[in-house]
Amino acid sequence: MADNFDDLQQSYGRCLRGKDFIERFYEIFLASHPAIGPMFAATDFQKQRLALRRGISMAISHAAGGGLVKRGIEQMADVHARSGRTPVDPALYPYWVDSLVKAVAETDPQFTPALERRWREGMSAVIQTFSQRH
Repeated sequence: MADNFDDLQQSYGRCLRGKDFIERFYEIFLASHPAIGPMFAATDFQKQRLALRRGISMAISHAAGGGLVKRGIEQMADVHARSGRTPVDPALYPYWVDSLVKAVAETDPQFTPALERRWREGMSAVIQTFSQRH
């Protein structure tokens, strides 16, 4: 039986009900490593917040094997690849996952250690794709 990661979709929905989830993620993420803040120096955060909101949803669908998001995930990976518009060293991806999990833990009232493991499992699929396309 396929894993649809419905638990992550539900958790993400609870997080988005808290209006500050995306903003809190960026506070945590930008402070997580000295190389990350400068990467966002010229960022339009209004657009970036929308992109992240969509990107997390796509990442969950990607983890579930959703073919409909394959092209979008590959396009995002190419943007962050070595030769992309916004290259990201794959060594920084764990900071993204850790920041996401911390923001979820602070925002989702039903967060548990088991749900944390599921978030990490689900996000590992997109991190693997991004790293391979680097």
